[in-house]
Amino acid sequence: MSIPFVDLHRQYVALQKEIDAAILEVIRESSYIRGPHVEEFEKKFGELLGMPHCISCANGTDAIYIVLRGLGIGPDDEVITTAHSWISTSETITQAGARVVFVDTERDTYCIDPSKIEAKINKKTKAIIPVHLYGHSADMEPILAIAQKYGLKVIEDCSQAHLATYHEQMTGTMGDAATFSFYPGKNLGAMGDAGCIVTKNTNLADFCATYARHGGKNEHVMEGINSRMDGLQAAILNVKISHLFSWTKERRALACIYNEELGKIPGITTPVERSGCKHVYHLYVIRCEKRDSLRAHLTRKEIGTGLNYPKALPFYKAYAYLKHRPMDFPSAHHHQERILSIPIFPFMKMEEQKEIIQAIRDF
Repeated sequence: MSIPFVDLHRQYVALQKEIDAAILEVIRESSYIRGPHVEEFEKKFGELLGMPHCISCANGTDAIYIVLRGLGIGPDDEVITTAHSWISTSETITQAGARVVFVDTERDTYCIDPSKIEAKINKKTKAIIPVHLYGHSADMEPILAIAQKYGLKVIEDCSQAHLATYHEQMTGTMGDAATFSFYPGKNLGAMGDAGCIVTKNTNLADFCATYARHGGKNEHVMEGINSRMDGLQAAILNVKISHLFSWTKERRALACIYNEELGKIPGITTPVERSGCKHVYHLYVIRCEKRDSLRAHLTRKEIGTGLNYPKALPFYKAYAYLKHRPMDFPSAHHHQERILSIPIFPFMKMEEQKEIIQAIRDF
């Protein structure tokens, strides 16, 4: 039995009638760019988080860039972020004209290590972008305290953390703004690219909405960019959003079984859930000293896996100019050669999970 890393087709089959009807409605209305379906999604997602402003955009990468511009961050500024994330988090800092400053990660959660942030702050520092990686919240209390102490902005990258919580507070509701991706494989995913920004700041929300739409329709008050959510993607997300809580519960149940069974296997380190946090397991990431051999073994068994991510950001060629060494980020460097993502997704079958566990046990 071949087991995919993620199976989005099963999700579609389960919701086929609703999704097909939503797509047909968009086609009948020709509401392809923004329109009522987009407005409905902005309202629904904002209410889900309890946030007054939700600004849709084309993707999660644009969302970070737009917020950076909205906060006035640009040349001669520095922005602190984690050494372990997808490159969207850091490349947008550079695109805004600022300099990216990486900070090492916590050993257990893979999120930015708050104890290492203060040493990287100087007069040029303007913001911190913590990433709620894999579905686990960064340790926000000390991060927010540091930001307040130095007058820094906080942008939460929630692309992998829909409905994750930190001391009963939803991720995306604690910083100056937060960004979300609805890339197809996310916990709440479209059938193409889509993203959004949430904030409590009305002026920032107004800027982001205007900037993402060419600086204002007909009355261009600024030069902006073209970053609008498709009506089709919004209609699909409007169908899926009502299932997000049940899908999250399913992910957590699968993770609980993994934790119990894989935790018994010597040589396997399972994910940690910090006290007071609710992990939503966008990815289920284990560590193994013989990661590459284990991955090859699972591949032979036709079990899909992923490397999220094969290198810590400072060690990619894109950041060679920063001249970082492994000793600068010992935790992130240690993880990059040992982490392995294994299948976890709604509609995953019990027998599939049993087979994965047994294959790891056999190895």
